[in-house]
Amino acid sequence: MSRRIKLLVLIVAAVAVVFVGGPWVYINVIREPAADSFLDTVTTTTVSETDSTPTSVPQDVNGVWKVTAESQVGYRVDEVLFGQNVTAVGRTNAVTGSITIAELVVTAAEFSVDMTTVKSDEPKRDAQFESRIMDTLNFPTATFILGNPINVSPTALSSDVTHQATGMLTLRGTSKPVEVSILSTVRGDGIVLVGQIPIVFAEWAIPNPSIPGISTEDSGLLEFNLVLGR
Repeated sequence: MSRRIKLLVLIVAAVAVVFVGGPWVYINVIREPAADSFLDTVTTTTVSETDSTPTSVPQDVNGVWKVTAESQVGYRVDEVLFGQNVTAVGRTNAVTGSITIAELVVTAAEFSVDMTTVKSDEPKRDAQFESRIMDTLNFPTATFILGNPINVSPTALSSDVTHQATGMLTLRGTSKPVEVSILSTVRGDGIVLVGQIPIVFAEWAIPNPSIPGISTEDSGLLEFNLVLGR
């Protein structure tokens, strides 16, 4: 083998180590695993993870319930980073809103998220999210407004119950009706609402997040874990 061919082989090998081995080491050794989905962790969700004081389950859920600081909303998107499969997760607790329950019927619900505060484990990803992808400068807020009332089953006071909700979701300036399954759980003296909404990027005028070296699916999940208190 000539010296030139050997040199080319070494260069190719070095490139392979940098662009394949490097990402593999980062993803599998250095990078922290993506956070579990809210639905996966709902069985251990409490109204306050730091409050060890036992509280009784509210027997009367009628009234107005407001979003508390423990609430989180975010995204989950599958990526291929230089040939390695990863899951990108970004979240924020800058969530406001409330639901109104009257005679075991959710008569109104409205939530708002400050999209400028959504963060992941990657500053470069966050920069893309804020600018090209979600354009938070022009569309800083995402909202959901309940469309039809939801009947609350009496069993929801003592066990996890799934409800179907319809409403108007506004994301990146685009408003569309959506239907979502919501798992409701009574925890202590509060209510936890957990679920996810599939988001096809093109349907919401969201540019595909893919960039050179990183490719994504054409859709992702909007996840929420809403902790409500009186």
